[in-house]
Parts: sequence; structure tokens; C-alpha cells
Amino acid sequence: MTLIEELQWRGLYADCTDSDALAARLAKGPTTLYCGFDPTADSLHVGNLVPLFALRRFQLQGHHAIALAGGATGMIGDPSGKSAERNLQTPGQVDHNIACQKAQLSKFLDFGAKANPARLVNNADWTAGVSYLEFLRDVGKHFTVNWMIAKESVRARMEDRENGISYTEFSYMLLQAFDFYHLRKTLDCELQVGATDQWGNITAGTELIRKKLNATAWGLVFPLLTKADGTKYGKTAAGAVWLDPKRTSPYRFYQFFIQAEDADVAKLLKVLTFLPQEEITALETEAKANPGARAAQRALARAITTLVHGETECANAQKATEIMFGGGVEGITEELFRDVVGEIPTKDCERAKLEGAGTSLVELLVHAGLAPSKGQARKDVEGGGIYVNNVRSAEAARMLTLADLLFGKYLLLRKGKRTYAVLNVS
Repeated sequence: MTLIEELQWRGLYADCTDSDALAARLAKGPTTLYCGFDPTADSLHVGNLVPLFALRRFQLQGHHAIALAGGATGMIGDPSGKSAERNLQTPGQVDHNIACQKAQLSKFLDFGAKANPARLVNNADWTAGVSYLEFLRDVGKHFTVNWMIAKESVRARMEDRENGISYTEFSYMLLQAFDFYHLRKTLDCELQVGATDQWGNITAGTELIRKKLNATAWGLVFPLLTKADGTKYGKTAAGAVWLDPKRTSPYRFYQFFIQAEDADVAKLLKVLTFLPQEEITALETEAKANPGARAAQRALARAITTLVHGETECANAQKATEIMFGGGVEGITEELFRDVVGEIPTKDCERAKLEGAGTSLVELLVHAGLAPSKGQARKDVEGGGIYVNNVRSAEAARMLTLADLLFGKYLLLRKGKRTYAVLNVS
């Protein structure tokens, strides 16, 4: 498949300013393309992976990828897809966020490649020195207000009488157009990619390039990453799923993908992994034949966690997941175990209870909420359905002491296959 054909197969093709001309240009040889990332936080999130992986796919095919950090546009805020005005950031916040995101970008783009190294640019470098009058004269005059308000990102906000859109965010489109123009002029960048909510901004850039440089440039957009029910993918009840392990641990990141719905997993394998078509097709077939095995979800979680966090962290996340399915706790780190604990009902327990001779397993099962009474707890233990630190314990008279604690702090109790509780001993 050509690169465009692969994007179409993967569901990463929504629209293009001139698909036939772009395909012909790509067939001639390497081109330069860019995608922007506004530093609205100190970490990228799952939603950023689609455009980021698009750059990676082009670079792997020999093209020249540019990641643009919005040091200037990040001070304004993109109205696309937003129902209300963003909070403005300070220059210090923007600089900090760019520095953090740069480290994440380097995991996916090869900035040291010999033939086609990726570039990281900051639009503050060419925007900060431009005066307001210069911008109005050199950029603003090429756009009519009529043309700008016809764009979906602007029109949707204007129709909201309560919130509306500020002149600041209304101007964002022109700033992004200026970026594309500058990159076309200085780095021969011919293509901008982004999600469909960027279509208005991208076409503003191609229009400015046509008018000021009398040159060709293309825009290519892919669908927003959504679930089968239409909601945005990459969000949980707790908020966004971040790439920074300090915000979303590798274990929780892995769990997010292994819990993907059957209706979504095939699309996610195509969009968020670099697995070949044959392997993805085989996983789709297997998922339909035996959905309970969740082979596609495991392949998805393994591939994306390895890409984002590396093989070691992915292996650790898999080990932690095995614990939730009854696997042994040997070799797990305390940090990783705390992530597991975060998924399990936890009860505090006084340390004195486990000192000396300790406390009976039966009593602790009741305290942990795994049994309603000592009598029921005793029956559960004698029936072979109780596990301590994921090892079956069939002696109702067993006493648990400090020696049974994991990391000197925790007792992991399980009833049956999947009913867990943790005692936090302090």
C-alpha cells in the first residue's frame, strides 16, 4: 500500500485539500510536513497520539517530520472543539510545558536520524517579534471576516450566545496560518496534518501560502479518536489519560487499553499501533471467534504501552495485571503494587493486630469486608476459596502476623477468582 492507502485502511483519512495531487507529490519522493502541539499542559495525552503517530508514520516512510510547539499559539488558545474560552497561561507555564512535552516527543520521532531527522520548532521564535500592525498588514489583510466565520470552529462558538468567542481566540486561525506560511517559506514544508477539528486552521494556512507565496501546500486531516458511542477516546472518569507516568502510571495506562470495548478494539489497533495489516486482521478474526480471551485488547495494550513507556514498564504493567487475575506477587516492586492497590478496596488495619502472635485470618476477612461474619469466613477458608497474597490458604485457624505483610505494609486478600481487598497496615 502507498502511505495514503495505509492511512485510509487504518481509518486515519478524513479529508484532504487535494488528495490526488498530494498522492502524486508523495510518489515523487520525500516531502516535509508538520503538526502542531499547543502546550496547554505539561504532558501530552492519548488524544495527541493520533497526530503524533501520523508524523511517525511519515518519517518511517522517509519524509521529513516537524513537530511544532505552540509557544506563541499556546498563549492564545485554540477555539477548535472548545465550547468555552481557555484560561490564558503565563510565558513561564508555556515554557515549562514545552520542555516537558519535548522529552515525550523524542520517544516517537527520531530527531537523530541520519537521512531525515525530525525537527522540533517553536512558533514563538518567528511570532514574538512581529508587531500587531505588521501582522494585520501582512496576514490579516488576506482574510475576510466572512471567510473566517464560515469555519465550523468559529461558527459553533458564535452561535453560543452565552459564551461566544473572544477576539483573541477568533485570531487563532490567522496565527496558525502564519505558522504554515513561515514553515513553507523557510523549511519548504508542503503539508500540515491534524484532526478534523483543525480543518479551518489548516485551510487558512494553505490559503495564505497561495496568496503570499503563490505556492502549493496541502492539508490532510484524520477523524477525531472516538468510542463506538461517539464520545471522545482517551478520557476516564478521572480525566485524560496522560503520557507522563507521573500523571498516569504505566500500569493504569496499560489497564485503560486492556479494558477497551470489543466494539472499539479493532479501530484502536489500526490507529494507535504500528502492527502490520495481517496481524491486525488476524486479531480481529480471533476477537470475533473468542471475545472472552481478549487477545486483541492484550495486543493493543502491550503495543501502545511499549511505545509510550518502554518494554520494561510494559512488562511490569503486565505483571501487575496478572496479580489481578491471581498471579504471584513475587518480583513486583512496591511502586507497582501501590498502583494495583489503587484498583482494589482498601481498609486500614492497626499494626498492633499483627504483632506477636497476630490475628486470625477469619477475623481479618471480616474486617476487610470479604465476609459478613466469622462463620461465613471460616466456611470460605475451609472451602478453599480464600487467598493471602494470592496463595490459597485453607486453614481456618491460621494466624497472620507482620511476617505476612508485603513491603511491610500490605496484606492482599482474595475471595474466589476476582474479589480482592487490601489491608493497609500502619
